[in-house]
Amino acid sequence: MLNESQSPGRNVSGDGGSTVQVGTGEAPRDERLRIDPQLIIAMIGAVMLVCALLAYALFETAEQPGLLAMLAAILLGIPVIFSTIRGLFRSRTDGPVHTEELVMLAFCASFATSRYVEAASIALFMFVASLIVNRTAAGARQTIESLIRVSPKRATRLKDEVEEEIAATQLQIGDTVLVRPGDQVPCDGRVLSGFSSLDEKYITGESHPVDKTESDQVFAGSINLTGLLKIEVDKPLAESTLGKVQALILHAANYKTPVTQMLDRFAGYYTPMVLCIAGILLFFTRDISLAISLLLIACPMEIIISGPVAMVAALTAAARLGILVKRVTDIEVAQKLTAIVFDKTGTLTTGDLAVTRLYPAEGTDPADLLRLAASLEQHSRHPIARAVVAMSQRAKIDLSEVEDFEEVTGRGVRGTRDGSAVMAGREAWLRECGIYIPANLLEDAGSMSVLLLAEAGRCIGWVGLSDQTREGAATILQELRELGVRQRMMVTGDRQGPAEQIADSLDLSGMVAEALPGDKLDIVQQLKQRGHTVAVIGDGVNDGPALAAADLSIAMGAAGSDVAINAASIALMNSQLNRLPFLVRLSRATTRVIRQNITFVMFYILTMIVLLGLGYITPLVAALAHGVSSIVVVFNSARLIRQGENLPLLEDMERNRSARTKKRTQGTQPMPAVDSDPVIGRIAG
Repeated sequence: MLNESQSPGRNVSGDGGSTVQVGTGEAPRDERLRIDPQLIIAMIGAVMLVCALLAYALFETAEQPGLLAMLAAILLGIPVIFSTIRGLFRSRTDGPVHTEELVMLAFCASFATSRYVEAASIALFMFVASLIVNRTAAGARQTIESLIRVSPKRATRLKDEVEEEIAATQLQIGDTVLVRPGDQVPCDGRVLSGFSSLDEKYITGESHPVDKTESDQVFAGSINLTGLLKIEVDKPLAESTLGKVQALILHAANYKTPVTQMLDRFAGYYTPMVLCIAGILLFFTRDISLAISLLLIACPMEIIISGPVAMVAALTAAARLGILVKRVTDIEVAQKLTAIVFDKTGTLTTGDLAVTRLYPAEGTDPADLLRLAASLEQHSRHPIARAVVAMSQRAKIDLSEVEDFEEVTGRGVRGTRDGSAVMAGREAWLRECGIYIPANLLEDAGSMSVLLLAEAGRCIGWVGLSDQTREGAATILQELRELGVRQRMMVTGDRQGPAEQIADSLDLSGMVAEALPGDKLDIVQQLKQRGHTVAVIGDGVNDGPALAAADLSIAMGAAGSDVAINAASIALMNSQLNRLPFLVRLSRATTRVIRQNITFVMFYILTMIVLLGLGYITPLVAALAHGVSSIVVVFNSARLIRQGENLPLLEDMERNRSARTKKRTQGTQPMPAVDSDPVIGRIAG
């Protein structure tokens, strides 16, 4: 016997007592084993129909076979009638969607005229077709449903070094939780201690485990595979990345595109029109079989399901690869893209900036220069800020308190330290604020990104940082060009030197350096005025105005970023650029499939009406053809689920790069002496 707590798939119990379901996303096993009563009734009815057909062949009288056929029609008609009634009740709240009323009327007409074998056969064909359609359409939602079910239930909280098991929803910011191998991570947070590999495929779309160590970010719903982790809670479960992704995917799956809404409205007028035509046909021909066949042929179920099933399949394919689509209409926009505006840092480059040089002005100590930069930047989440603070930690520099801190989007940060005004940011911004910068100060900057520092109205030097092009970026940009994206612009606030170095290695149609957020907005508007359909790809932090103005806004590496998830219409939960051409191809494939479905349905209806007029169609043939056409539409749409199955090639390239970097880093362990790092050595000197 199965307990209520058991679930299918690989169940792993941690030492903390929590049991998690890994990867199947299926319903509990006792629910799956429970057979729908309508299916039992239909099976009995099918057996009785077969017996009735055999009886007609064996007995000379039609009384016994007729009784069996009538009972078979009653049993097989029950699922059809109940399904139609449920649909009518749903239409009161969800809108006028009519799919099975004509089938029910055809069944009732056949039964009322004592055509029991015909009625039973119609019901059987419709039931089998509906079963196949529903099962296939349900398969398209499997990824979405599995994501919804991965929410962690229990957590092991450490309170005064004592373990206590609580509901994951009870965790508060600042709590410390213990996650053992096999457990789910119950919250968004950061690793305090430990090393492990985590399965993050439901959140970021990463197909391989991701290594996590001290200070790394982790996401609720991830599966801890190997080591023991101690994690500090950053966000409660309801506000976690997983919670936001679940809500947005459910909203997208239930959102109706303009095409779907049009088809629903069409079906609302179409069904009464068919009833009128069938009534007129019956009045003039007195042939009930002809009217029944017309009702079955013209049933609009294929028309209504042609759009939604394709869209759900597309959402499933996107979600599997970590592409969060807020509205299905955004999928339709992606096919029309002719221009894409890229941010540089973190999009076309890895965003893993590192401090490579300190250049203090005369009279400034290198340690003081780094101390001021890190003291200002410790309150910012910008990649440059994280790199500067990381370097100060390696150099073991004590930071100062900065008051009146302010971050000026796209320009820099400023505040007050020991009564003096301090600033860190771009050269142009410091000049605007009246800071004098010697002409030869940046001569040695080369292609580095530069963070200039000023204190008490005087420039005291700069910090140089380096980044590298994301692996595979050149290939992806070439793919986008081949897909018809004619304008591929890189717009960055970085200096001309480092921007040109990145642009020269990529297949870009244009590049703008030292741009402010307002400049990026102007570029987007200019592209739209020239007739382009524009997408903006950035981090969702400094690109707000441009993201809002674009036809399609995409946030890279949105996992864990509330700003990115909320700002963009599409969020890439990982930082794999190969998702961009995939998104364009998926959009075009989805539109192509919907058009194929509608064309096929129209051709099918017209062909069947012609054959009906020529006398080749009987109610049995019409019922069988209707069921087959519905199955064809669903199977054609379900092909979209397999889009992108062989895509994650760049993930392996990126992983190999990370492995090489980690190997080089491990080769320098233990931590080098202070004077072995060129930057730290400069500070020590």
